[in-house]
Amino acid sequence: MQRKKTIISAFSNLYTDQRIEKVCRTLHENGYEIELIGNTWNGAEKMSRPYPFTRIPLVSKSLKTAYFEFNWKLYGELKRKADQDTILYANDLDALLPNSILAEKLRIPLIFDSHEIFSEMPAIQGRMSQKLWRYLERKLVPGQPLMITASTGYARWFRKKYGVDPVVIQNAPRRLDFSRHIPDNQPKIILYQGAINPFRGIDKAILAMKHLENAVFKIAGDGPVKKEYELLVSRENLQHKVEFLGKLLPEDLRKVTLNADCGMSIEENGGESYYYSLPNKVLDAIQARVPVILSNLPEMQNIKRQFDIGEIISSHQPEDIAKAIQTVLRKGRMNYQTELEKAAGLFCWENEEKKLLGVFEKASGIRI
Repeated sequence: MQRKKTIISAFSNLYTDQRIEKVCRTLHENGYEIELIGNTWNGAEKMSRPYPFTRIPLVSKSLKTAYFEFNWKLYGELKRKADQDTILYANDLDALLPNSILAEKLRIPLIFDSHEIFSEMPAIQGRMSQKLWRYLERKLVPGQPLMITASTGYARWFRKKYGVDPVVIQNAPRRLDFSRHIPDNQPKIILYQGAINPFRGIDKAILAMKHLENAVFKIAGDGPVKKEYELLVSRENLQHKVEFLGKLLPEDLRKVTLNADCGMSIEENGGESYYYSLPNKVLDAIQARVPVILSNLPEMQNIKRQFDIGEIISSHQPEDIAKAIQTVLRKGRMNYQTELEKAAGLFCWENEEKKLLGVFEKASGIRI
């Protein structure tokens, strides 16, 4: 079957978005002619890819107007580049509208990849913008024949809410054949990696460091509450125990992850998008064979039931977070290696990309 041209679009500057990179690389390596479209929101760092990409320049100063500007300009880009022999691929709800309009107009297949439940994210809850995103979701998601999402919890939510049947493609990293020496760090390294957003438990983890000795908490990433958390560290005199690494390139972040003694994924229940999430950082830690401190949320409970890859916190009280960390550090990273190795064989991109290619085979055969 002839590979169709695929245009992949996302509200992203593309620089550190690992899921989009993995999708594009898989398609490129399997003979699809792809083009990736992002934007310049939050910068346009230089990057190199083996396939063409475009970043739409945005002049908006606020995120709210940036969404409108991007969708308007994205429609123009798609209209110029798509034809009857194209598959459209929209990453998340904030890129779906122009893709849906053009897919219907040209009668071509559209794949919708929902990385999260966008309308239920904490950042927009209770605001007028949430009503708009919910409206778009109600109008655009029902009837989507080709939909992907990132966790079984998300899939169940979309199925119940809109009657769609998404394929679950977890945002797992590529398989790492682990033969590295596990370092004996002094002090021990506890790692949070990802966006520095509210409801990630980062502030509680910072306060947990008051109850830990011979350990340093490294925070790799950037986000809207970073300044607030830096002030918290200063106010609590924890500068010697907490280190902000900033936003790292994926290859640099992997090196940091491999050197950690304990990973951290203690998202709070900040709404259904967080409640049903399976954070990338959990799967990244598993692939690096690093034990993880986990929240008591469904997707993380599910992994813990299958594999003993870390400890679940009993609450988000700093003392309880510290107890879970102490348990992992006391047992030691070596103690978790057998279970981490089993989990790494299951939670890897090589397994997930087979499902992705299956969706594209279906899309390639669609005649609308």
